[in-house]
Amino acid sequence: MQPESFPLIGVALAVASALVLAIGNILQGRGVRTMTAGVVHGGVISQFMHLVRNRFWMLGALLLLLSILFQLASLTFAPLMVVQPIGVTALVFTVLLTSIAAKKRPSAAVVRAITICVIGVAGFVTVAALVSTQQAITDGQLVAVLVVLGAVLLLTAAALVFRRRRSMPAIVWVVLGGVYSAFVVTLGKTVIMRVQAILKAQSFSFDVTNLLTLGCLLGICIAGGLSIYFVQRAHATNGAEVVVAGLTVIDPAVAVVFGITILGEANSAPPIAIIAFVVAGAVAVSGVFALSRADAAPRGA
Repeated sequence: MQPESFPLIGVALAVASALVLAIGNILQGRGVRTMTAGVVHGGVISQFMHLVRNRFWMLGALLLLLSILFQLASLTFAPLMVVQPIGVTALVFTVLLTSIAAKKRPSAAVVRAITICVIGVAGFVTVAALVSTQQAITDGQLVAVLVVLGAVLLLTAAALVFRRRRSMPAIVWVVLGGVYSAFVVTLGKTVIMRVQAILKAQSFSFDVTNLLTLGCLLGICIAGGLSIYFVQRAHATNGAEVVVAGLTVIDPAVAVVFGITILGEANSAPPIAIIAFVVAGAVAVSGVFALSRADAAPRGA
């Protein structure tokens, strides 16, 4: 039987990825804040070496790598539209783990927000599991994703050059980390499906299709490196909850848009399913922002 015959395995792996992502971000956030709290001389390389020597940051980095592996493995068993929204639960895990570490029970507002998140995500995943389909990624679709990546790279470079003499708003690093993380997942999904096709056909040649797949791997490396860099910048100016909230909202949102508009995973979905996607997605996103507000309220008091 084919891997896509077991979508529940994909869902389970996506939940495991979210949990590991939450723990990894909490540890990395602690490591980055420890570095910024001290005096670290030198440039980017010196700061990076300082982070590498921090055991919390290194453990967090290993957990983030494991999270990515779980996430990519989940895409082997289920469509992008099914597994990506589950990443929102990482925010729930982050808030709960932070509360446990602080030995303080979540407020009623936090519990309500978590409930909204779970209901929204559960509704979205249920509809997606029923109507979404996996199909071979065409060369045109892959070129479209790579073109969009190139455009985003140019826009990012222009924004950084334009703001080079002024400090960037803290939330921008969170958004950029989420956007490039979505490209990693989308391109990773493409590579997985193409590798499956190669294994099934038991043949490989340096034709246009496979050269595009290699270009996809290059895109993953570029987007992955930038995502890691921007997430570290985000940790320096934001709490772990904010970083995870951004990643679990922006990443799935961009990835699902790709799944619908480029990869055609919802081509066979009836209009009522599209409406259900929008409603469930809106509920999940509202829960995420409610959770962020509820978690920040005690600190702002």
